[in-house]
Amino acid sequence: MKELNSLLSEKGQTHILQGFDDLSAEAQTAFVNEIENIDWETVALWKHPEDLSGKGQVEPIEGLSLKDIEARREEYFALGAEAIRQGKVACVLLAGGQGTRLGSDAPKGAYDIGITHPVYIFEMQIKNLLSVCNACKAHIPLFIMTSDKNDGETRAFLEEHHYFGYPKEDIRFFRQEMAPSVDFTGKLFLEEKGRLALSPNGNGGWYSSLKRAGADRDFPAIEWYNVYGVDNVLQKSADPVFVGAVIASGMNSGAKVVRKTEPHEKVGVLCLENGQPSVIEYYELTEEMANLKAKDGTLAYSFGVILNYLLSAKRLEEIAQKRIPVHVVKKKIPYLNAQGEYVKPETENGYKFETLILDMIRLMGSCLPFEVVREKEFAPIKNKTGVDSVESARLLLEQNGVKL
Repeated sequence: MKELNSLLSEKGQTHILQGFDDLSAEAQTAFVNEIENIDWETVALWKHPEDLSGKGQVEPIEGLSLKDIEARREEYFALGAEAIRQGKVACVLLAGGQGTRLGSDAPKGAYDIGITHPVYIFEMQIKNLLSVCNACKAHIPLFIMTSDKNDGETRAFLEEHHYFGYPKEDIRFFRQEMAPSVDFTGKLFLEEKGRLALSPNGNGGWYSSLKRAGADRDFPAIEWYNVYGVDNVLQKSADPVFVGAVIASGMNSGAKVVRKTEPHEKVGVLCLENGQPSVIEYYELTEEMANLKAKDGTLAYSFGVILNYLLSAKRLEEIAQKRIPVHVVKKKIPYLNAQGEYVKPETENGYKFETLILDMIRLMGSCLPFEVVREKEFAPIKNKTGVDSVESARLLLEQNGVKL
């Protein structure tokens, strides 16, 4: 305890020990563990956050069109399927979120999108992956990233549904690491006595979280991680053609992309920034860039990302030795004040620290854009109705022969 007091005194954070003596021995141990896991280097960024807003020299990136892929489909499939059979490919499902915007407090993957019978988001994701396992006659490790808020529910839900037919021995769960939040003077927030106000460290933290949990230790042959988000119910993971194309390219990563429907579509665009692969937001494109045409008459900046990336394990290990950019974001953060009262602020009152998978793509050094048919592989569920919603996803699922 003396060492803990000394550390917190050095960091100017002794205020978080308010009420410590009132805690049970178990709660005290848990709180000390939280404090010992604080990344003080990250917390210190509140003073001098890295400027991540500016862009360097931005240029279009060359990739594989649907026509290019079709011409070499058999070759790519054979190459990818062999890598999968050799255990070189693993899937990482980013599933740490809740279905809050859908009106549910349950894990987002547990949301039922069925009409006449239950059809769950997790079910669709796993069935899509099972189809690859069957086609390649292979077992594919599936890592499922949960959060502190939904870990127990996610595990229980999938166990209750017998993992929708996926071999239990091929699934590993791991929790996304959490980051503390601070006020505008750098003081750590408490959520309650003996608990820091923590939040997920962003989807760029998936690899460090997976490694810290040791989730990969039973699968030493992994050379590629296919990372994707839970909300796209048409997501095709461990796609052998995609895997084969990236391997054949000799690049460190690949990204599934859809062609933008119009110059100002609200989707992140894969391009080059200072010669490195980068994803820039739609609002960062100038009018000239948004409308720029390539030689074939298509939009030069047309590759919209769908959060489906294939990343080299070797390169991930190399960049893990560095610190990927940390975004210091102003947020409204509920906290316990000095009087022991729980406060829900109406305006931004502090900083959260987040990492983004988009920054990992830049650090990979090279990336192959791989075009897919939007109507067959892109049905995100972000809202209950309207654009990118349960409604729009249902229509696309039915178009693809899924009975709801």
